[in-house]
Amino acid sequence: MTKKTIRYGLIGCGMMGREHIKNINLLPDTQIAAILEPNAEMRDRAKPLAPDAVFPGTLAELLALPDLDCLVIASPNHFHCDQLLEIERTRPLPLLVEKPLFTGEENLSAIRALAQTYPAHIWVGMEYRYMPPIAAFLKRAETVTGGIKMLTIREHRFPFLNKVDNWNRFNLNTGGTFVEKCCHFFDLMRLTLGSEPVRVMASAGQDVNHLDEVHDGHIPDVLDNGYVIADFANGARAMLELCMFAEGSKYQEELSATGPDGRIEAFVPGPTRFWPDDLGEPPLPMLRISPRNPKRPVSEAIPVDPELLDAGDHNGSTFYQHRNFLALVRGEIRAPEVSLEDGWRAVEFGIAAQHSAQTHQAVQIPLFS
Repeated sequence: MTKKTIRYGLIGCGMMGREHIKNINLLPDTQIAAILEPNAEMRDRAKPLAPDAVFPGTLAELLALPDLDCLVIASPNHFHCDQLLEIERTRPLPLLVEKPLFTGEENLSAIRALAQTYPAHIWVGMEYRYMPPIAAFLKRAETVTGGIKMLTIREHRFPFLNKVDNWNRFNLNTGGTFVEKCCHFFDLMRLTLGSEPVRVMASAGQDVNHLDEVHDGHIPDVLDNGYVIADFANGARAMLELCMFAEGSKYQEELSATGPDGRIEAFVPGPTRFWPDDLGEPPLPMLRISPRNPKRPVSEAIPVDPELLDAGDHNGSTFYQHRNFLALVRGEIRAPEVSLEDGWRAVEFGIAAQHSAQTHQAVQIPLFS
Protein backbone atom coordinates (compact mmCIF):
# COMPACT_ATOMS: atom_id res chain seq x y z
CA MET A 1 0.00 0.00 0.00
CA THR A 2 1.43 3.38 -1.00
CA LYS A 3 2.01 5.72 1.91
CA LYS A 4 1.34 9.43 1.96
CA THR A 5 4.15 11.34 0.27
CA ILE A 6 6.12 13.28 2.88
CA ARG A 7 6.97 16.77 1.61
CA TYR A 8 10.22 18.31 2.84
CA GLY A 9 11.23 21.93 3.13
CA LEU A 10 15.00 22.37 2.92
CA ILE A 11 16.91 25.35 4.32
CA GLY A 12 20.28 25.56 2.56
CA CYS A 13 21.38 23.57 -0.49
CA GLY A 14 25.14 23.84 -0.41
CA MET A 15 27.26 20.70 -0.41
CA MET A 16 25.59 19.16 2.66
CA GLY A 17 22.14 20.32 1.63
CA ARG A 18 22.48 18.56 -1.72
CA GLU A 19 23.64 15.40 0.07
CA HIS A 20 20.42 15.53 2.07
CA ILE A 21 18.41 15.88 -1.15
CA LYS A 22 20.14 12.90 -2.79
CA ASN A 23 19.46 10.67 0.20
CA ILE A 24 15.86 11.77 0.67
CA ASN A 25 15.37 10.96 -3.02
CA LEU A 26 16.37 7.35 -2.29
CA LEU A 27 13.48 6.94 0.15
CA PRO A 28 10.03 5.95 -1.12
CA ASP A 29 7.10 8.36 -0.96
CA THR A 30 9.14 11.48 -0.32
CA GLN A 31 9.45 14.79 -2.15
CA ILE A 32 11.63 17.88 -1.83
CA ALA A 33 8.84 20.45 -2.05
CA ALA A 34 10.66 23.70 -1.28
CA ILE A 35 14.23 24.94 -0.89
CA LEU A 36 15.39 28.19 0.72
CA GLU A 37 18.81 29.15 -0.67
CA PRO A 38 19.98 32.75 -1.18
CA ASN A 39 22.95 31.80 -3.40
CA ALA A 40 22.06 31.53 -7.10
CA GLU A 41 24.83 29.05 -7.92
CA MET A 42 23.73 26.67 -5.15
CA ARG A 43 20.11 26.94 -6.32
CA ASP A 44 21.15 26.04 -9.86
CA ARG A 45 23.04 22.99 -8.60
CA ALA A 46 20.05 21.83 -6.57
CA LYS A 47 17.37 22.22 -9.25
CA PRO A 48 18.24 19.02 -11.19
CA LEU A 49 18.10 17.07 -7.92
CA ALA A 50 14.73 18.50 -6.89
CA PRO A 51 12.90 19.39 -10.11
CA ASP A 52 9.53 19.84 -8.39
CA ALA A 53 10.79 22.15 -5.66
CA VAL A 54 9.85 25.80 -5.38
CA PHE A 55 12.42 28.35 -4.20
CA PRO A 56 10.95 30.89 -1.78
CA GLY A 57 12.96 34.01 -1.02
CA THR A 58 12.72 34.04 2.78
CA LEU A 59 12.23 31.66 5.66
CA ALA A 60 8.84 33.26 6.31
CA GLU A 61 7.78 32.48 2.74
CA LEU A 62 8.98 28.90 3.10
CA LEU A 63 7.05 28.41 6.32
CA ALA A 64 3.90 29.85 4.71
CA LEU A 65 3.75 27.06 2.12
CA PRO A 66 0.70 24.97 3.05
CA ASP A 67 1.71 21.37 2.34
CA LEU A 68 5.05 20.90 4.10
CA ASP A 69 5.35 17.92 6.46
CA CYS A 70 8.85 18.51 7.85
CA LEU A 71 11.97 20.64 7.55
CA VAL A 72 15.71 20.07 7.17
CA ILE A 73 18.14 22.84 8.21
CA ALA A 74 21.43 22.63 6.31
CA SER A 75 22.41 26.30 6.37
CA PRO A 76 25.76 27.63 7.65
CA ASN A 77 26.29 27.01 11.35
CA HIS A 78 25.77 30.56 12.59
CA PHE A 79 22.23 30.67 11.18
CA HIS A 80 20.94 27.56 12.94
CA CYS A 81 19.86 29.04 16.26
CA ASP A 82 17.95 32.02 14.83
CA GLN A 83 16.27 29.82 12.22
CA LEU A 84 15.18 27.33 14.87
CA LEU A 85 13.66 30.13 16.94
CA GLU A 86 11.84 31.63 13.94
CA ILE A 87 10.46 28.22 13.03
CA GLU A 88 9.20 27.75 16.60
CA ARG A 89 7.48 31.14 16.54
CA THR A 90 5.96 30.66 13.09
CA ARG A 91 5.34 27.01 12.27
CA PRO A 92 6.97 24.35 14.43
CA LEU A 93 7.11 21.39 12.06
CA PRO A 94 9.17 18.23 12.74
CA LEU A 95 12.71 19.02 11.69
CA LEU A 96 16.22 17.70 11.28
CA VAL A 97 18.89 20.32 11.95
CA GLU A 98 22.49 19.81 10.90
CA LYS A 99 25.26 19.88 13.45
CA PRO A 100 26.47 21.94 15.18
CA LEU A 101 23.21 22.93 16.78
CA PHE A 102 24.63 26.38 17.60
CA THR A 103 28.00 28.12 17.63
CA GLY A 104 28.46 29.97 20.91
CA GLU A 105 27.62 29.84 24.59
CA GLU A 106 25.33 32.85 24.15
CA ASN A 107 22.89 30.55 22.29
CA LEU A 108 22.72 27.81 24.91
CA SER A 109 19.93 29.19 27.09
CA ALA A 110 17.65 29.66 24.06
CA ILE A 111 18.36 26.12 22.85
CA ARG A 112 17.72 24.59 26.27
CA ALA A 113 14.43 26.49 26.46
CA LEU A 114 13.54 25.27 22.97
CA ALA A 115 13.96 21.69 24.17
CA GLN A 116 11.16 22.32 26.68
CA THR A 117 8.76 24.30 24.48
CA TYR A 118 9.02 23.07 20.89
CA PRO A 119 5.82 21.12 20.23
CA ALA A 120 7.17 18.82 17.50
CA HIS A 121 10.22 16.59 17.16
CA ILE A 122 13.71 18.01 16.55
CA TRP A 123 16.45 15.62 15.39
CA VAL A 124 20.08 16.80 15.36
CA GLY A 125 22.09 15.65 12.35
CA MET A 126 24.93 13.53 13.73
CA GLU A 127 25.64 11.42 10.65
CA TYR A 128 28.70 9.67 12.05
CA ARG A 129 26.52 7.55 14.34
CA TYR A 130 25.08 5.92 11.24
CA MET A 131 28.25 5.06 9.31
CA PRO A 132 27.98 1.25 9.01
CA PRO A 133 31.38 0.44 10.57
CA ILE A 134 30.74 2.88 13.42
CA ALA A 135 27.23 1.51 13.94
CA ALA A 136 28.75 -1.98 14.20
CA PHE A 137 31.39 -0.65 16.60
CA LEU A 138 28.74 0.95 18.80
CA LYS A 139 26.65 -2.22 18.88
CA ARG A 140 29.49 -4.50 19.96
CA ALA A 141 31.88 -2.28 21.94
CA GLU A 142 30.57 -2.96 25.44
CA THR A 143 30.51 -6.74 24.99
CA VAL A 144 33.92 -6.98 23.32
CA THR A 145 35.71 -4.77 25.84
CA GLY A 146 33.95 -5.92 29.00
CA GLY A 147 33.36 -2.25 29.84
CA ILE A 148 35.22 0.52 28.04
CA LYS A 149 38.05 2.19 29.96
CA MET A 150 39.77 3.98 27.07
CA LEU A 151 38.30 5.36 23.85
CA THR A 152 40.31 6.92 21.03
CA ILE A 153 38.99 8.61 17.90
CA ARG A 154 41.38 9.66 15.16
CA GLU A 155 40.37 11.71 12.14
CA HIS A 156 43.08 12.31 9.56
CA ARG A 157 41.49 14.08 6.62
CA PHE A 158 41.55 16.84 4.03
CA PRO A 159 41.29 20.58 4.85
CA PHE A 160 37.96 22.35 5.08
CA LEU A 161 36.37 22.50 1.63
CA ASN A 162 35.43 25.74 -0.10
CA LYS A 163 31.98 26.94 0.98
CA VAL A 164 29.82 29.87 -0.09
CA ASP A 165 31.48 33.17 0.86
CA ASN A 166 34.17 31.16 2.70
CA TRP A 167 32.01 31.14 5.81
CA ASN A 168 33.73 28.03 7.17
CA ARG A 169 37.14 29.72 7.40
CA PHE A 170 36.29 31.72 10.52
CA ASN A 171 35.55 30.82 14.15
CA LEU A 172 32.88 33.52 14.32
CA ASN A 173 30.76 31.56 11.83
CA THR A 174 31.67 27.98 12.69
CA GLY A 175 32.06 28.09 16.47
CA GLY A 176 35.64 26.88 15.96
CA THR A 177 36.93 23.60 14.56
CA PHE A 178 36.28 21.67 17.78
CA VAL A 179 32.65 22.77 17.55
CA GLU A 180 32.14 22.68 13.76
CA LYS A 181 33.97 19.50 12.89
CA CYS A 182 34.42 17.66 16.14
CA CYS A 183 30.99 17.84 17.75
CA HIS A 184 30.43 14.60 15.76
CA PHE A 185 33.21 12.92 17.72
CA PHE A 186 32.22 14.35 21.07
CA ASP A 187 28.72 13.02 20.41
CA LEU A 188 30.22 9.60 19.67
CA MET A 189 32.25 9.70 22.88
CA ARG A 190 29.15 10.40 24.97
CA LEU A 191 27.17 7.73 23.13
CA THR A 192 29.89 5.05 23.27
CA LEU A 193 30.73 5.57 26.93
CA GLY A 194 27.18 6.22 28.13
CA SER A 195 28.48 9.00 30.33
CA GLU A 196 29.13 12.74 30.39
CA PRO A 197 32.51 14.49 30.25
CA VAL A 198 33.59 16.29 33.40
CA ARG A 199 37.00 17.69 32.40
CA VAL A 200 38.57 18.51 29.02
CA MET A 201 42.20 19.22 28.10
CA ALA A 202 43.16 20.28 24.58
CA SER A 203 46.20 21.29 22.59
CA ALA A 204 45.65 22.59 19.06
CA GLY A 205 46.79 25.01 16.40
CA GLN A 206 46.44 26.35 12.88
CA ASP A 207 49.77 25.26 11.45
CA VAL A 208 49.28 24.42 7.76
CA ASN A 209 45.88 25.23 6.24
CA HIS A 210 44.52 28.53 4.91
CA LEU A 211 47.51 30.57 6.13
CA ASP A 212 47.95 32.25 2.74
CA GLU A 213 44.24 33.05 2.29
CA VAL A 214 42.65 36.46 2.83
CA HIS A 215 38.87 36.93 2.64
CA ASP A 216 37.44 40.45 2.91
CA GLY A 217 40.68 41.53 4.54
CA HIS A 218 40.69 38.74 7.14
CA ILE A 219 42.98 35.71 7.47
CA PRO A 220 41.20 32.45 8.39
CA ASP A 221 41.51 31.46 12.04
CA VAL A 222 40.16 27.88 12.20
CA LEU A 223 42.27 25.19 13.86
CA ASP A 224 43.64 22.47 11.57
CA ASN A 225 45.06 19.97 14.09
CA GLY A 226 44.86 19.10 17.73
CA TYR A 227 44.42 16.65 20.58
CA VAL A 228 41.54 16.59 23.06
CA ILE A 229 41.58 14.41 26.18
CA ALA A 230 38.44 14.09 28.31
CA ASP A 231 37.67 12.50 31.67
CA PHE A 232 34.14 11.11 32.01
CA ALA A 233 31.88 10.82 35.03
CA ASN A 234 31.99 7.01 34.92
CA GLY A 235 35.79 6.96 35.17
CA ALA A 236 36.49 6.28 31.49
CA ARG A 237 38.71 8.56 29.45
CA ALA A 238 38.68 9.44 25.79
CA MET A 239 40.98 11.13 23.30
CA LEU A 240 40.45 12.80 19.94
CA GLU A 241 43.32 13.18 17.49
CA LEU A 242 42.47 15.53 14.62
CA CYS A 243 44.63 16.38 11.62
CA MET A 244 43.19 18.24 8.65
CA PHE A 245 46.25 18.03 6.40
CA ALA A 246 46.42 14.24 6.23
CA GLU A 247 44.32 13.41 3.18
CA GLY A 248 46.95 10.85 2.14
CA SER A 249 45.68 8.46 4.82
CA LYS A 250 44.10 5.15 3.84
CA TYR A 251 41.35 5.58 6.42
CA GLN A 252 39.85 8.91 7.42
CA GLU A 253 38.39 7.87 10.78
CA GLU A 254 39.74 5.24 13.16
CA LEU A 255 38.03 4.42 16.45
CA SER A 256 39.29 2.13 19.19
CA ALA A 257 37.73 1.14 22.50
CA THR A 258 39.59 -0.95 25.07
CA GLY A 259 38.53 -2.60 28.31
CA PRO A 260 39.54 -5.51 30.55
CA ASP A 261 38.36 -8.16 28.06
CA GLY A 262 39.59 -6.78 24.75
CA ARG A 263 39.67 -4.11 22.11
CA ILE A 264 37.41 -3.18 19.20
CA GLU A 265 38.34 -0.90 16.31
CA ALA A 266 36.50 0.65 13.39
CA PHE A 267 38.14 1.96 10.22
CA VAL A 268 36.23 4.35 7.94
CA PRO A 269 37.51 5.47 4.51
CA GLY A 270 37.10 9.04 3.38
CA PRO A 271 34.78 10.13 0.55
CA THR A 272 35.15 7.79 -2.42
CA ARG A 273 35.31 10.75 -4.83
CA PHE A 274 38.68 11.72 -3.32
CA TRP A 275 40.29 8.27 -3.74
CA PRO A 276 42.84 8.30 -6.62
CA ASP A 277 41.71 6.21 -9.59
CA ASP A 278 45.21 4.82 -10.17
CA LEU A 279 45.12 3.12 -6.74
CA GLY A 280 42.20 0.92 -7.75
CA GLU A 281 39.13 0.36 -5.61
CA PRO A 282 38.80 2.46 -2.45
CA PRO A 283 39.44 0.63 0.83
CA LEU A 284 36.52 -1.13 2.46
CA PRO A 285 35.32 -0.07 5.91
CA MET A 286 36.57 -2.52 8.51
CA LEU A 287 35.86 -3.71 12.03
CA ARG A 288 38.59 -5.42 14.06
CA ILE A 289 38.04 -7.29 17.32
CA SER A 290 41.03 -8.20 19.50
CA PRO A 291 40.25 -10.23 22.63
CA ARG A 292 42.97 -10.45 25.29
CA ASN A 293 42.57 -14.12 26.04
CA PRO A 294 42.93 -15.99 23.87
CA LYS A 295 44.73 -13.52 21.65
CA ARG A 296 42.81 -13.85 18.37
CA PRO A 297 42.45 -10.55 16.47
CA VAL A 298 39.80 -10.88 13.75
CA SER A 299 38.97 -8.33 11.05
CA GLU A 300 35.79 -8.16 9.03
CA ALA A 301 34.78 -5.91 6.15
CA ILE A 302 31.67 -3.76 6.55
CA PRO A 303 30.78 -2.96 2.92
CA VAL A 304 28.47 -0.07 2.07
CA ASP A 305 25.97 -0.06 -0.80
CA PRO A 306 27.64 1.78 -3.74
CA GLU A 307 24.42 3.71 -4.36
CA LEU A 308 24.68 5.15 -0.86
CA LEU A 309 28.36 6.00 -1.32
CA ASP A 310 27.44 7.90 -4.48
CA ALA A 311 24.80 9.89 -2.59
CA GLY A 312 27.25 11.68 -0.32
CA ASP A 313 30.55 11.90 1.50
CA HIS A 314 29.61 10.21 4.78
CA ASN A 315 29.95 6.49 4.11
CA GLY A 316 26.26 5.92 3.56
CA SER A 317 25.26 7.34 6.93
CA THR A 318 23.07 10.18 5.66
CA PHE A 319 20.69 7.66 4.09
CA TYR A 320 20.30 5.67 7.30
CA GLN A 321 19.79 8.86 9.31
CA HIS A 322 17.06 10.02 6.91
CA ARG A 323 15.40 6.62 6.85
CA ASN A 324 14.99 6.81 10.61
CA PHE A 325 13.98 10.49 10.58
CA LEU A 326 11.27 9.65 8.04
CA ALA A 327 10.01 6.93 10.38
CA LEU A 328 9.82 9.58 13.11
CA VAL A 329 7.85 11.98 10.89
CA ARG A 330 5.45 9.15 9.99
CA GLY A 331 4.95 8.29 13.67
CA GLU A 332 6.58 4.86 13.33
CA ILE A 333 9.10 5.66 16.07
CA ARG A 334 8.36 7.82 19.09
CA ALA A 335 11.39 10.02 19.64
CA PRO A 336 14.44 11.38 17.82
CA GLU A 337 17.50 9.17 18.11
CA VAL A 338 19.65 12.32 18.41
CA SER A 339 17.91 14.78 20.69
CA LEU A 340 18.32 18.51 21.21
CA GLU A 341 20.13 17.68 24.44
CA ASP A 342 22.54 15.45 22.53
CA GLY A 343 23.13 18.35 20.16
CA TRP A 344 23.80 20.99 22.76
CA ARG A 345 25.96 18.75 24.93
CA ALA A 346 28.20 17.97 21.93
CA VAL A 347 28.57 21.70 21.26
CA GLU A 348 29.29 22.42 24.93
CA PHE A 349 32.02 19.75 24.78
CA GLY A 350 33.47 21.46 21.70
CA ILE A 351 33.37 24.91 23.29
CA ALA A 352 35.20 23.52 26.33
CA ALA A 353 37.89 22.06 24.02
CA GLN A 354 38.23 25.41 22.24
CA HIS A 355 38.64 27.19 25.59
CA SER A 356 41.21 24.67 26.79
CA ALA A 357 43.29 25.01 23.62
CA GLN A 358 43.21 28.79 23.91
CA THR A 359 44.02 29.00 27.63
CA HIS A 360 46.32 25.96 27.93
CA GLN A 361 44.29 24.92 30.96
CA ALA A 362 41.97 22.04 31.74
CA VAL A 363 38.30 23.07 31.54
CA GLN A 364 35.54 21.68 33.74
CA ILE A 365 32.19 20.62 32.28
CA PRO A 366 29.43 21.69 32.50
CA LEU A 367 30.61 25.12 31.45
CA PHE A 368 27.31 26.85 32.02
CA SER A 369 24.73 26.59 34.79
